[in-house]
Amino acid sequence: MAKIKITQIKSVIDRSERQKKTIEALGLKRINHSVELEATAAIIGMVRKVNHLVAVEAI
Repeated sequence: MAKIKITQIKSVIDRSERQKKTIEALGLKRINHSVELEATAAIIGMVRKVNHLVAVEAI
């Protein structure tokens, strides 16, 4: 399975509770924090919900 690197690029202040929990579920804690995850259907779905807050790159 492919891996992707997800980096939070915008703040979750003034975002919905659902978006805040999605960012937290992805393992992101602050702006410029990155995580490397497997590109499963669930992860890709979560990234799509908060794509305006994160940057994604393939590894």
